[in-house]
Amino acid sequence: MVKQKPFVLMAVGLTLATAISLTIGRYPIGIGDVWAFALASVGLHAMPPDRYDLLHNLIVEIRLPRVMAALLIGAALASSGAAFQAIFRNPLVSPGVLGVLGGASFGAALGMLISGNWVLVQSLAFAMALTAVSFGVVIANLLGRGSTIALVLGGIISGALFTAMLSIVKYTADPYNQLPAIVYWLMGSLGSVELHEVGYAAVPILVGVVGLTMSGRALDALSMGDDEARSLGVPVTRVRYAVIAMATLISALSVSLVGMIGWVGLVVPHFARLVVGPLNSVLLPLSAMIGAMFLLFADAIARMLTTAEIPIGIITELLGIPAFMLVLHRARRAWA
Repeated sequence: MVKQKPFVLMAVGLTLATAISLTIGRYPIGIGDVWAFALASVGLHAMPPDRYDLLHNLIVEIRLPRVMAALLIGAALASSGAAFQAIFRNPLVSPGVLGVLGGASFGAALGMLISGNWVLVQSLAFAMALTAVSFGVVIANLLGRGSTIALVLGGIISGALFTAMLSIVKYTADPYNQLPAIVYWLMGSLGSVELHEVGYAAVPILVGVVGLTMSGRALDALSMGDDEARSLGVPVTRVRYAVIAMATLISALSVSLVGMIGWVGLVVPHFARLVVGPLNSVLLPLSAMIGAMFLLFADAIARMLTTAEIPIGIITELLGIPAFMLVLHRARRAWA
């Protein structure tokens, strides 16, 4: 019951935060309007047609896509960050450790350089993110048969390569049109996401988050070391690469949808550990819920802080810096 309490509180908090997020914008509405619209949508409440059309435009077409994207992407980045930290047994690891961010950035920039078609941009971002991680894994197997240290080194090499290629694309881009679009995308934004895009990404992201959660007990065994995990019957190599594949998939989907959003996968798992401890079987689902809440909060700040919307990647960095300093303060005791 003690372990269930944080999940119940987070579920209630997420429900309230989602409803409140739908009311935030340049045209403010109340919780009552959201509730009345929901009832009218299923035929349980009468509403004037012009009022219904206005609320449908505000809630469904403008605000719901970004709210759903914040929930999905926050959960994906936080759970993948927690999974990577468990795999590498390092609390300072983030989802970009294997080069997924560098690959996605290069792919998106290349798509903008080629045509600017948003479908091509997202497709290339996703494809190059997977390519970067695959390249890092290949390098790791050449260096040290896929050990954790070799994977980190492979990720560093892959990330550096794709970051260099991103720089080449930025250098050759049109400085008046293409380059500003590339720079803006790299800062991350939920403002341009469409509801159908969220629908396409929702199923694989949710499957990936659930898959990572179900891997929690195996990750707990891996945290004791490869030999101890094998003695307990855990197929170490298979589990490691399965978790890396799921975490990479949902991270790549997240970046391809809304651009670069940092710090979520690094700092959110630490807050979850403060609540439920280090057991991955409960840490992973709680990290997903806190990550969704964190990104909803960051999106609300991005919309309300100024009249011109601030890219959410900037907000998460500003919020993540003090949290990361707290993490470093706690880690210093272990270093000492």
